[in-house]
Amino acid sequence: MSDAQHGPIKRSITIAGHRTSLSLEPEFWAALGRLANTRKVSLARLVTTIDEERGRTNLSSALRVSVLHATKAGEI
Repeated sequence: MSDAQHGPIKRSITIAGHRTSLSLEPEFWAALGRLANTRKVSLARLVTTIDEERGRTNLSSALRVSVLHATKAGEI
């Protein structure tokens, strides 16, 4: 079975000093890791930045949209 068939993966991450859990598909976790590497920041720092900029959007959705924008921009 491929990773996509397993569905979202839940991970805990610290944002602004607080632990939170996020569920994303494996492909999005991999893309976020590549984006963090490209930007030379940790995954936690990348997620914190996206969190600070997301407004009222759900964090998991904001992360997916950020991956989409970075992909379209050729960043990853």
